[in-house]
Amino acid sequence: MATWTLPPELTVWISCLARLLHDRLAWRLLPLMSGMLFAQGRQTVAAWLRAGGLGHDYQDYYYFLGSLGRKVKYLASLLLVQALRRIGTSERLVFALDDTPTKRYGKHVEGAGIHHNPTPGPADQQYVYGHVWVTLSWLVRHSLWGTIGLPLRAQLYVRQKDIAKIPAWYGVKFQTKLEQAAELVEWLAEHLKHVAGRIWVVADGAYAKRPFLQRAKKAWVTVVSRLRHDAALWSVPQAVPPGQHRRGAPRKYGPDRLSLAKRAGHRDGWQRGTFRLYGQDVIKEYKTFLATYKPAGGLIRVVLVREETGAWRAYFCTDAAATVAQILEAVADRSAIEQNFHDLKEVHGAGEQQLRYYWANVAAYHLTMWWHTLIELWAWTKPKEELCDRRDRPWDDPSRRPSHADRRNALRRVCLESEFQREVSLAGVSANIRQLWQRVLSLAT
Repeated sequence: MATWTLPPELTVWISCLARLLHDRLAWRLLPLMSGMLFAQGRQTVAAWLRAGGLGHDYQDYYYFLGSLGRKVKYLASLLLVQALRRIGTSERLVFALDDTPTKRYGKHVEGAGIHHNPTPGPADQQYVYGHVWVTLSWLVRHSLWGTIGLPLRAQLYVRQKDIAKIPAWYGVKFQTKLEQAAELVEWLAEHLKHVAGRIWVVADGAYAKRPFLQRAKKAWVTVVSRLRHDAALWSVPQAVPPGQHRRGAPRKYGPDRLSLAKRAGHRDGWQRGTFRLYGQDVIKEYKTFLATYKPAGGLIRVVLVREETGAWRAYFCTDAAATVAQILEAVADRSAIEQNFHDLKEVHGAGEQQLRYYWANVAAYHLTMWWHTLIELWAWTKPKEELCDRRDRPWDDPSRRPSHADRRNALRRVCLESEFQREVSLAGVSANIRQLWQRVLSLAT
């Protein structure tokens, strides 16, 4: 079996994740994830095993994935703790929620079905066959690289008509995407209840509905999302003057219906402000006001943003004390989870593992997410020169931040260089051999 030498901090982090597994299986996690790092071509499980030199024991590793899939909830908790220790906490912890499909093939893939395709492409494919993952990522801001998403945990969404195809003894029950998202938020709030910072979750407008918003409110989590242009907003009820008492509970919703279209179309009330969005200072024209929204269970802050084209968008936050800057920054930072989905599929090959078993698919998707997060944590304090060298690409922008693929390749180089230095004394190697090694290293990474 080939043993890759990972940096000490990565070895420790992966070993900590393995502690929650049975002792008979825990030792398999490190060599499997090492093979994932060096797998080439299509990222199937067979490619992972070949890269890790684990082919002689392939059956047990497939069984291991099935067992691991049932424990991802607990391992993700440890990964969250490791990320908090590495990056630290702040006054406001912002997370992103969204769902993404991974294409699959074959009618025997458990949990797969026909879903709406969010990226139809030139062929205008409105539907895609495969898995859909409701994913939670932590959005962190790096001093040099801007906002980075750290994917932590996901739920596999299975349509109600496809649940019957999954064996009952799996214990899988039908949940809507809103219910799965709410469960992820409740899991997050449970593990961060002793952390000082406030928890914010920014989600797509599809999640701005009662089943999700009400459960997030009970978990004391602030939600930021988009509002429909025809959203049913109501005015803020007037406060009861001191000394006057009315029967029953105080009013939660005001008597007047508010129209976002009329508010946006009115000339008065627009303000201009400078906000830090997408890594640069941007001037935005906006309106903000308080309203009550029944799906959110009460008071919200609404922000209308007018673009240069005249079009406008509406956002809301369930924390009425939030500032416009905080809301717009959270909305802009949500793009990091879209970048996560791109990197998980293009760099780590999420969905390419050719697995049929339900829990094995859950494990494979989480392993790709966790490698993404571990690579970002490892690279958090590394200088740009160590992560990316674009001297051989004069057409590229040298000031561009290192991509996730650059960071992954940098980690590969560190591992291979340590292997080479461990086996060969550089003092006795000629300059030609060292140059040849650097050429081979650049090709491998």
